Amino acid sequence: MSTLSRDEVARVAGLARIELTEAELDRLAGELDVIVSSVARVSEVATPDVPATSHPLPLTNVFRPDEPVAPLDREAVLAAAPAHEDGKFLVPQILEEEA
Repeated sequence: MSTLSRDEVARVAGLARIELTEAELDRLAGELDVIVSSVARVSEVATPDVPATSHPLPLTNVFRPDEPVAPLDREAVLAAAPAHEDGKFLVPQILEEEA
């Protein structure tokens, strides 16, 4: 027997403003019941001695330390650019608007 009734699925669909056909309500009631049953099975296994995980492999932060450094020299960066004007990069206009 389904733990989620067809009427409950119809009510939630109504709250979400999703229009479902009669066939879709029947199909979703069964599919959602499988999902709820699967979550219940996982909950049975989850005991206090089993730590919760969000990833199967242990991960660590791979970011470098956030340390302030001197910025790049503007003139050197602009010298390497194909075009620049007024201390800014100059790029081709792609929209048909006036600058």
